Amino acid sequence: MQSDQNPIYIIGSGAIGKALAVFLKLSGRQVTIIRGSVNDGTMRTERIRVEMADGTKHQADLDTATLENFSTIRGIVVLANKSFGNAQLAASLKSKTGSSPVVLLQNGLGVEQPFINEKYPEVYRCVLFVTSQVVDPNTVRFKPVAICPIGIERGNQEGLDSIVAQLTTQDFAFKSEPEIQQVIWKKAIVNCVFNSVCPLLEVDNGIFNRNAAAHEIALRIISECIEVARAKGIDLHLDEVEKSLIQISRLSDGQEISTLQDIRNKRRTEIETLNPEIVKIAESLNMENLVSETRLLGELTKLKAEINMQ
Repeated sequence: MQSDQNPIYIIGSGAIGKALAVFLKLSGRQVTIIRGSVNDGTMRTERIRVEMADGTKHQADLDTATLENFSTIRGIVVLANKSFGNAQLAASLKSKTGSSPVVLLQNGLGVEQPFINEKYPEVYRCVLFVTSQVVDPNTVRFKPVAICPIGIERGNQEGLDSIVAQLTTQDFAFKSEPEIQQVIWKKAIVNCVFNSVCPLLEVDNGIFNRNAAAHEIALRIISECIEVARAKGIDLHLDEVEKSLIQISRLSDGQEISTLQDIRNKRRTEIETLNPEIVKIAESLNMENLVSETRLLGELTKLKAEINMQ
């Protein structure tokens, strides 16, 4: 990929996709939002607002479209859609993107695999350290927690450096990460806690910083998941994952995790790429007896989501 400015296509019009699009547009980038949940060929301009934690507000007029509007997509393709649609998306995008790099801004383990299987030439994974929540259809509330790392699943360092430079803005920053799998697993384990406990208790992310009992449950889940990570060659330790959990909990106090937002809005969640995926990996390693609490909380969260959608 060339190092000059490329058009940026953000697939997914949720809280993350809208926030990133606004910041990119205000920084002078050419950006289009592609709605991942519909494909009716409609194209329009929407005024999207972003409210920051300090009260600052940003807004931009953004072009939004569907995949049907494009026979080719040449530029940087950023996936901010729900990861359960990746298999279908990887197949439908393949004929349109050519050699364009794909950057996944999605939680969970293995979400990049459909694009690897389809032999996309450049695939990069990002781990998000931001919180973003939809306030109304045209407004999101956004808070950065830390600079978001991007690493190579398939591609090269030159391509990664170019992507980082083109996606980074003052309010939504990225960096190159050589050990991205380490970061992916660490964040996935933290998300196994947030995306199961918070929806089941119907509480915000700050619970683990405020409540000792919730903190203790979190430590038990982390301990189970770390054993699986180590068996996969990912060297993680309880104290470092706990530190990340508490940092995110403290900085996102009052914010609701995406899975809780999805359940309340009767939408499908991404829990399958978290607790159940850890359990699946554990089973493949004959370690299923070591992840009993992770399994139970994942099953309860999935069941709660399914009941709420009926």
